[in-house]
Amino acid sequence: MIELWTWNTPNGRKISVALEEMGLPYKVVPVNISKDEQFNPEFLAFSPNNRIPAIKDPDGPGGTPVTVFESGAILLYLAEKTGRFMPADLRARVPVLEWLMWQMGGFGPMPGQVHHFLMQPDGPAKDYGFKRYHTETKRLYGVLDRRLAGREFVATEGEPSIADFAILGWAWRHERHQVPFDDLPNVGAWYARMMARPATARGFEVALS
Repeated sequence: MIELWTWNTPNGRKISVALEEMGLPYKVVPVNISKDEQFNPEFLAFSPNNRIPAIKDPDGPGGTPVTVFESGAILLYLAEKTGRFMPADLRARVPVLEWLMWQMGGFGPMPGQVHHFLMQPDGPAKDYGFKRYHTETKRLYGVLDRRLAGREFVATEGEPSIADFAILGWAWRHERHQVPFDDLPNVGAWYARMMARPATARGFEVALS
């Protein structure tokens, strides 16, 4: 059984959704980041960047245990392990990889900074930081909305991919980073479509903390 070491964060939700969608048995090992448990030696031994999530899979390649840190790497590993939510054809894989990297490089770090500055004391620093990162976050939502025009899913046809799971983890927090879907009809429709999937819903319901 896979161990998912995480906390109730967007990056943790990416993985719980993927595990549910893939039908893989797992158990959650909470890592309380409010108590700095991500710095415990036991966790650092297999997640050296002291970031959640990370996984331990006792049935890794060749039947031997493996650990994986970084949510994007975990999603790629799980897709390879199960043969699901990642096309086999290289040409079809390219957009999945593009949009997964888009999420990892922007649609995560930027709203994450919005969350940070919203918690700061009122003043010039908060105002500047919020404006800078909120503007970029809204731009990224616009990119996503244009991509989803006439599409069910971000990078594939017929069923979602690991790119959808990755992006959904952060779109789940759209209210917190103050981006309503009023002017993002394609994002709103995609979000509702994803959340209506029973396995995805379970991935958001499971306790991670």
